[in-house]
Amino acid sequence: MTTRSARRTRRARQVAGASAAALLALSACSSADGSASSGSPASTSASEKPSGPVTVFAAASLKEGFTALGKEFEERNPGTKVTFSFSGSDSLAASITGGAPADVFASASSRTMKIVTDAKDAAGTPATFVRNQLEIATLPGNPDRITSLGDLARPGLKVVLCDKEVPCGAAAQRTLDAGGLKLTPVSYEQDVKGALTKVELKEADAALVYRTDVKAAGDRVEGVEFPESAEAVNDYPIVLLKDAPNADAAKAFIDLVRSAAGRQVLTAAGFLQP
Repeated sequence: MTTRSARRTRRARQVAGASAAALLALSACSSADGSASSGSPASTSASEKPSGPVTVFAAASLKEGFTALGKEFEERNPGTKVTFSFSGSDSLAASITGGAPADVFASASSRTMKIVTDAKDAAGTPATFVRNQLEIATLPGNPDRITSLGDLARPGLKVVLCDKEVPCGAAAQRTLDAGGLKLTPVSYEQDVKGALTKVELKEADAALVYRTDVKAAGDRVEGVEFPESAEAVNDYPIVLLKDAPNADAAKAFIDLVRSAAGRQVLTAAGFLQP
């Protein structure tokens, strides 16, 4: 397990360097061209630069990547201000269908995005921009020697899961079903950050979370990959909302997220290509 621990530490350092490199690439693109990179939808023209506030409702697992992209968007477009609401995708979807004002919705699953589209609160067709996969988050150094999904069923091991209604919880359940495993967690958390925090605070021995959250936590946790996670890879769709207060700027933000440079930032954070 010493080799696995060292590999995890090196990977966390590599991720930090890759994220910085990705942001430098974004800045270079920005100075060369104010529009999103090729492969993304058409951007607002240079003569119609976006301005004003943009409100983005996004899955909790997107926090690090979207925060970086929000800062880049503001630098590219002086006079804009991106405000994020990060939470469980189901809670965000309920807020949107309940009338909460927002411009963009980025969900951690197609199922929660469907709540918004079924309510006719989307202005177009959602587009998948990244994917995500689960890992086991353990205490630093992996003192319980967890090496597989089956190890989470050990008596006395305190395991935390996301609530089954949120995407990370639904993915965890599909993974457990694929492994033929039944768990009784010490708690169900409302989003993936909540589950990870339980491990960081040493209130749990392990949690099933996204690989991106393990990377974002750095040396505060250690990640354990397991083959069953391939059975529950989540698509992340993004969409402009129907009653967006600032539709033009919202479209430009979506363009940045879906651009090659935007995906570079997100893949550096551990997300998979769609």
